[in-house]
Amino acid sequence: MSSTLFEKRLLTRDRGSGIFQKLWQIPWLFVLLLCAVAGVGYVALYSAGGGSPEAYAGKHALRFGFCVVMMLCIALVDIRIYARLAPLAYVGGIGLLVLVALHGEVGKGAQRWIDLGPLQLQPSELMKIILVMTLAAWFHRASVERVGNPLFLIPPTILVLIPVALIFKQPNLGTSLITAALGGAMFFAAGVRWWKFAIVVGGAVAAAPLVYANLRDYQRARITTFLDPESDPLGAGYNIIQSKIALGSGGLWGKGFLQGTQGHLNFLPEKQTDFIFTMLAEEFGLVGALTVLGLLMLVVVFCFLVALRCRHQFGRLLAIGLGTNYFLYIFVNVAMVTGSIPVGGVPLPLISHGGSAMLTTMIGFGLLISAWVHRDAEFGPARD
Repeated sequence: MSSTLFEKRLLTRDRGSGIFQKLWQIPWLFVLLLCAVAGVGYVALYSAGGGSPEAYAGKHALRFGFCVVMMLCIALVDIRIYARLAPLAYVGGIGLLVLVALHGEVGKGAQRWIDLGPLQLQPSELMKIILVMTLAAWFHRASVERVGNPLFLIPPTILVLIPVALIFKQPNLGTSLITAALGGAMFFAAGVRWWKFAIVVGGAVAAAPLVYANLRDYQRARITTFLDPESDPLGAGYNIIQSKIALGSGGLWGKGFLQGTQGHLNFLPEKQTDFIFTMLAEEFGLVGALTVLGLLMLVVVFCFLVALRCRHQFGRLLAIGLGTNYFLYIFVNVAMVTGSIPVGGVPLPLISHGGSAMLTTMIGFGLLISAWVHRDAEFGPARD
């Protein structure tokens, strides 16, 4: 056997063993945790469909199965490749937001979706993942001195403001605010001083009257309803009133699976999407609701565990950003259905019905697992 042929076989064997080694390093307990969360979603959507998988639950299971395979494929790619591709991904994400503005599908008074046949893609959700990756790539090799330079922060600030403005224009106030908060979290994780945030917050408060003046009528109604739901109990205040009734009627242990009255008698609006947590709380009570929240928070904890274990700044910032994004999903949805904040269209990730949110969430988790598998990757010295 020639030495050249032997070397080719050896390289092939090494590449194969490398793939198997990466598969071994995948945190399979985390994958099982995601399956458990999606399983909760299947149960809830089975109930929302009237005790049948055909309406929502079956599609949920098929989407999740596809997304798990996609997530694992993303996880096996070297994390340094994503760092290099971040600028290109950002340009593509902005392009999708512009495409939505020009030719997007209109629904419920907003232009937020691109029709891809079996899937209606919401680019604003995908843009949050891309923004995290882009900011992580910008800050990952910057020294402490450079992060402290205000001029160095101008480009990433612009990178945040462009998608925020495009998302707000759709209009999608909730997602634009979450995107801005996500950008702020990335700046904080990168080491930006607190007084700079104070200046930004002060500017945002000063601009609040201008923003309010440019809100749509239904967005203003949400704020008014949040302050006084009883002012329009059959109109703008209907959703939150019915949500609170369902939450209270569940009690400690709930009414039982498929026994929720508010949901099954169609008093509870959007029970398969925005108000899926309310339906779970009505049927499984406070104990069931807290159990679901516990599962969701374990996902967030793992994200920050990845950040602690990564030896490179890109992986740390990526994990912190993805964990923050997932936490904001949970916080906004639960706060919304309990009347703590105005109602907005934010789903509960991996539980609510909808392919776009699941797709983008699992893309993020693919990146997260890649950061874990390649947590010891070398990126080179920090920039001065």
